[in-house]
Amino acid sequence: MPDTFVPLGHANVARATCSWYNLTVKATDRGKPRSLNTPTGQKSILKNVSGIVHPGEFLALMGASGAGKTTLLNVLTHRNTDGLIIEGTRCINHAALKMSSGLSSRDRTDRVEEVLDILGLSNCSNSLIGDPQRGKKGISGGEMKRLAFACEIITDPPVLFCDEPTSGLDSFMAQNVVSVMRTLARRGKTVICSIHQPSSEVYEMFDKVLFLAQGRTAYIGDASAAIGFFKSTGYISPKNCNPADFIIQTLADSHKNEGFTALDRTDKITSAFRNSDKGRKMLLQCAVIAEESTKSHSNIISYLHSGYSVYSRAGWAGQFVALFRRAMISTLREPMLLKVRAVQTVMVALLFGVIFRGQTLTGEGVANINGALFLFLTSLTFQNVYSVINVFSAEMPIFLREHKSGLYRTDTYFTAKTLAELPMFVLFPCLFIAICYHTIGLNPNWQAFVMCMLIAVLTTNTVCSFGYMTSCASGSVSIALVVAAPAILPFLLFGGFFLNKSDVPPWLQWLEYLSWFSHANEALCINQWRDVQRIECSPDESGVCPASGAQVLDMLHFNTGNFAPALVSLAALMLFYRLVALAALSVRARCQ
Repeated sequence: MPDTFVPLGHANVARATCSWYNLTVKATDRGKPRSLNTPTGQKSILKNVSGIVHPGEFLALMGASGAGKTTLLNVLTHRNTDGLIIEGTRCINHAALKMSSGLSSRDRTDRVEEVLDILGLSNCSNSLIGDPQRGKKGISGGEMKRLAFACEIITDPPVLFCDEPTSGLDSFMAQNVVSVMRTLARRGKTVICSIHQPSSEVYEMFDKVLFLAQGRTAYIGDASAAIGFFKSTGYISPKNCNPADFIIQTLADSHKNEGFTALDRTDKITSAFRNSDKGRKMLLQCAVIAEESTKSHSNIISYLHSGYSVYSRAGWAGQFVALFRRAMISTLREPMLLKVRAVQTVMVALLFGVIFRGQTLTGEGVANINGALFLFLTSLTFQNVYSVINVFSAEMPIFLREHKSGLYRTDTYFTAKTLAELPMFVLFPCLFIAICYHTIGLNPNWQAFVMCMLIAVLTTNTVCSFGYMTSCASGSVSIALVVAAPAILPFLLFGGFFLNKSDVPPWLQWLEYLSWFSHANEALCINQWRDVQRIECSPDESGVCPASGAQVLDMLHFNTGNFAPALVSLAALMLFYRLVALAALSVRARCQ
């Protein structure tokens, strides 16, 4: 939760004038070969577009598909502009930016309740948002849209940019969302949104409209005066016709009228507006602001490019507490998932107990116990790595969206998320060992039992770190699931069960240091056999049956002195994989 806010109805609410002057945007046109006519292979997306929106105004961007609406929004917000050549001036002039600091918890709660009340979300404040991709039902589509606004205005920003906020909504909900934006504008905010085919009722809610045609400004000004301007250029709207539909149809490339081609018609309309009194006045205003922006950087602040730095965000600790609390609530809101994991752990542990029940210290029992110990590690690995991937990867789009909005740091999110899941990855391995340890007949010493639990917990959390790393390095849940198994296989093979350490090729021995199977298997075997003084051997097993636990360890090429280093290695691997995961997540966040 941010540290500061200004009440939405406060007289000193932050205000800003957003303007752009002679914006020209070009992109490499990969679909066209370079020629004499297009020597640089570039395609113009926006051509000398200018505009200005004052505090308290609600501007709608409209135009046919491909007119440049989304590109203009991206350029104004400094987002998704990689590969674009941008010329012109964009600036946001702030006035009276007064915000308090050091808010108490009660003040923050009051702020949240105020925003929920304004946006009509109070009745669903405790409802689950939902996740359709994971089959979780939640709030409605309209409530989801309003929630998106709530998340943005919680810090009371002076400018709101919205890209087609009514897409996918019915006419009633679309009107509801636009009404919310108009309310925000009436409270002193500068609201700019792109919108596709608004109804007549929605169109009447706009203060100003900007119609784009083939990347050029066809009209910008009062919404009520747009029809009059087009009438002055020779395009008369039929009676009872939606103004937006008529104007967009007039500007559409596929439409022809009065013998003009689409390009001729666009040239006629854009030139008429540029040469009109309204057009010249608007260009003069934009030019003055652009000139001032080059003289006084203290008044003209490109705060969007700097990540909304003019707002006080919560510190690291504040972000951590909020994210940790959210992660814990998210976990507790899925009791079925916890129940399934608990049942899975109990069932697998009981299966192990039934299969390996009552092992004795004989030659045959040694092989069975060693097999059971390694199966412990295999089960803990595959149960937990896929659990982490399914949950963490599914939340990745949410993190990327919120991080892009500057809500919190990458390291804060990662630390809070992983620590919130830590209790689960301590409880379940302990439950697993508690059920099957004595049933199998492992070392009865209570200290050995506790150490076995510790090894299981360290192994589980190392596996989880590997799962985090796989999730952060993969583009989606499906890719992470496909990559996980073949990535684990080499570590499994060099775990000391299928292949003795002494038989590992020298050029592959480095894999042992990265394998949690290797360190955990050695620690479990040492914990099991170092106190065993006598093993019963039958005459048939003479020469192949170890007489003591020390001989078992010698056969496996394990050294009792490596017990503590093995535990340290597991802890080091856990941290190593987690740091790699954090680095991969940071790269994804920067490259989005």
